Amino acid sequence: MQPLPCNFLTRIAQKYQLSKEQEDAFVEIYHRGDDELEAAEALSISQSAFRTRMTGVYEKFQIAGKGPGKFYRLQVFLIGEYQKTGQKLPPEKTSTEIYIQTLVKEVREFVASSICERCGKMRVLDMEQPIGLASIYTSVNILEKVTGRQRLKIADLFERCGAEDVERFGLTPIKEQRIDGLEAVAQHKKLMVLGKPGAGKTTFLKRLAMLCVEQHFQAHRVPIFITLKAFAETSGRPSLWEYLPQSFALHQTANPPAELITKLQVILEEGQALILLDGLDEVRDIDSQRIIDEIQRFATQFHLNQFVMTCRIAAREYTFEQFTEVEVADFDDDQIFDFVTKWFTTKQDPIKAETFIQKLETDKRIRELATNPLLLTLLCLVFEDAADFPTNRSELYEEGLDVLLKKWDAKRNIERDRVYKKLSRQRKEDLLSHLAYTFFERGEYFFKQQIAINRIIQFIRNAPNTSQDDKNLELDGLAVLKSIEAQHGLLIERARGIYSFSHLTFQEYFTARQIKEQRSDALLEDLANHVAEKHWREVFLLTVGMLPDATRLLQLMKAKTDRILAGDFKLQQYLNWVIHKSNSVDVPYKPAAVRASYFAFAHALDLDLNLAHALDLDLDLAHALDLELDFDRDLNLDRDLDQSLDLNLAHALDLALKLKDRNLQHNLQELSDQLPDTSWENREQFKIWWKANGQAWTNQLRTIMIEHRNIGHDWQFSKEEKERSQQYYDANKLLVDCMNSECYVSPEVRQEIEATLLLPIAEIEKRQQA
Repeated sequence: MQPLPCNFLTRIAQKYQLSKEQEDAFVEIYHRGDDELEAAEALSISQSAFRTRMTGVYEKFQIAGKGPGKFYRLQVFLIGEYQKTGQKLPPEKTSTEIYIQTLVKEVREFVASSICERCGKMRVLDMEQPIGLASIYTSVNILEKVTGRQRLKIADLFERCGAEDVERFGLTPIKEQRIDGLEAVAQHKKLMVLGKPGAGKTTFLKRLAMLCVEQHFQAHRVPIFITLKAFAETSGRPSLWEYLPQSFALHQTANPPAELITKLQVILEEGQALILLDGLDEVRDIDSQRIIDEIQRFATQFHLNQFVMTCRIAAREYTFEQFTEVEVADFDDDQIFDFVTKWFTTKQDPIKAETFIQKLETDKRIRELATNPLLLTLLCLVFEDAADFPTNRSELYEEGLDVLLKKWDAKRNIERDRVYKKLSRQRKEDLLSHLAYTFFERGEYFFKQQIAINRIIQFIRNAPNTSQDDKNLELDGLAVLKSIEAQHGLLIERARGIYSFSHLTFQEYFTARQIKEQRSDALLEDLANHVAEKHWREVFLLTVGMLPDATRLLQLMKAKTDRILAGDFKLQQYLNWVIHKSNSVDVPYKPAAVRASYFAFAHALDLDLNLAHALDLDLDLAHALDLELDFDRDLNLDRDLDQSLDLNLAHALDLALKLKDRNLQHNLQELSDQLPDTSWENREQFKIWWKANGQAWTNQLRTIMIEHRNIGHDWQFSKEEKERSQQYYDANKLLVDCMNSECYVSPEVRQEIEATLLLPIAEIEKRQQA
């Protein structure tokens, strides 16, 4: 049939005053062709409903009669009208093209049920039942340059991190390198999609199959989905061509008829198939080369078709010259939001989705894990029941590692034949802990491949049944490194020959695990030495949660914290002021909480009240202390002369009035009487007076406030002293957070630590001697 342009058909429909439903049917059938069923399906209506609409159309055009003749009579009329416009009709399709289209339609209809059954749902981990893929699917982004193939130095990797990523060493490449997954498939005839474990490779391939069979993507092709593991393990070792009918028959009541096989061959020869090959890495070593050779032959023989194949990064050394290699990108914030929203929408609990996202925004470490689709699924499953994540984060990390180290392959009956298989689950974790601690302790988040291999060799040399030959050990060390990357995705090649843990979160966890497993006093003391270093904070929190008894570690942390300011006379004086000032306040709160509030408020640093709140300080106490502490800050700020006078004197008088301190009020009034006329009219004379006497007057005010309220000291801390004070404050906050976490510490030591927080060294020693 001669197709007619939509815009022309729309104008004709409006000219003959067709209804909206009649117009849709009219445009669809005369633009698409004479297939009523296809036109009806395109409009999502039944064939009988479509015929009813067309009956009304023929009436509007006054086309009488019965049967298909009406369609063709109206077609002749429309072609005549179109030719009057002076435009040429699009060329008619050849009989061969029509034949191929018919074959595609027939074969696609045959494989549709198989594709829907195999690719229409997903069920992973501990999901109670399958879930519709379309309802949960989140678009995949593709990196056109495989990260591990780039020739970069360690300094380059740090430089490429964004400002936020540098803090957490999140190493996602810049977004400009990403393209949508469908766009990548459209651009490349043969595509090898690489990715870490759980990156969503199979899900992406299943989505391609569903979109194709539903004619939303590559609508002119027939989708063929093949699990390479199943193909490799099929008895008789069939060729890929011989296996195709079997892959269909797995989900049909009978083998495909010979006629259909013939049609399939024509489709393949004409390049009308979308061939999806899933999981090259899941093929056993003994089958690997045979399957690779077979894929090469098949892709060469039927080169006109579209091919997409998936494989884990670092799984094997292979070369597919015809295929373009790309990498599945980690989820970004938008994809995480999209996935979580869809997940909890299917559970009919959108409020939980909002809570989940809020939790991720405040917890960078859990957010790191959420960039991996598999781990994000785990997080959603964990969150479903309690609407929160475990307080002890090590429990959550352990569950995530259990998925990566064991469950993900085990649930799909995948066995990987490598030297790494010799190591038990316990020994694998021991190895990862050894690597994590070694590099973290040295501040190395990126490390060279050979250094990692040397560390692995050092570890496996003592494993049972391990060759002691240096050459074999070298090969084993490389094999283990590649296996960790391919099987679990816990180590990743960030550039050629440069590795890191996939998430700093996991390196922190394994570092803490190494300390917990060794549990030596020397190792605990080494950890305590880092109490003032921010990047060790998570390791401390994880370690105290893992240790059966964290008492000794907390004692060491307290001792190291107290020593931070031990040698600084001025800062020890400041601590003395803090304790004296806090002792003068009669409030029903823990003394340490009051000391923390004074330390945070009165110090010339931008400190918050997190430590005070952690020590049982509430907002009422904070407001009670605000008045005089605000005065303390105001008095030590550099201001214009009249602004300084107005703020400081007014604030001091207000403070004296609220505290009902008559002596303070009297002294302040005497000081105020020394001032000349401060009105606007006398402003110039006042400036002259202030220039000569302002500093002395301010010093008198400070002296009065120090005498009566012990505030207003001009500490004049140096930059170095401010930095040490910040370290000291952060270390105390870490110590309190560790005690408030789910850890065991003896009640006596807990009480002793809390009682001596933020005290000068002399006072601590005095209490210890007592």
